Amino acid sequence: MYTFYLLFVWLHLVAAAVWIGGMVFLALVVVPIIRRPEHQGIAVTLINQTGRRFRWVGWGCLIVLLLSGTVNLAYRGFGWADLWNGHLFTGSFGHTLAIKLFCFVLVLLLSAVHDFVVGPRATAVGQAAPGSPEAIRLRHQASWYGRVNLLLALAVVALGVALVRG
Repeated sequence: MYTFYLLFVWLHLVAAAVWIGGMVFLALVVVPIIRRPEHQGIAVTLINQTGRRFRWVGWGCLIVLLLSGTVNLAYRGFGWADLWNGHLFTGSFGHTLAIKLFCFVLVLLLSAVHDFVVGPRATAVGQAAPGSPEAIRLRHQASWYGRVNLLLALAVVALGVALVRG
């Protein structure tokens, strides 16, 4: 049973590393490159294709995080009943877990809005009218969703460390 638990902790950590690493790569490598003047003509297409490719990696990681986190809590003796009756959120561990789960839910919501609403609109307007005020507004909006998501993701990791290292 302990080996099974270690496998799910490992999956949890790898999914978090791939998810956050991908966001950091986009923010620190891809975006600065596409902002260079020589890439202006392909910037919208490049960020769209990169974002669409990473979207499935990111959502796959989020699903693995949700499932592995559930298994990890079960190993610690918590079940669905503890979630619904509030027992899961008592004490120092429970309060930290509640904040972590709240941040994770925010990440899910922001990711959904970014990936399925704002991002596609920014791409469509950016391809139709690249320099328009609406294209610039949507690009900034998508960028801010990504930044806030990254900060929340880093907070989730910090809270996870606090859970296991107390």
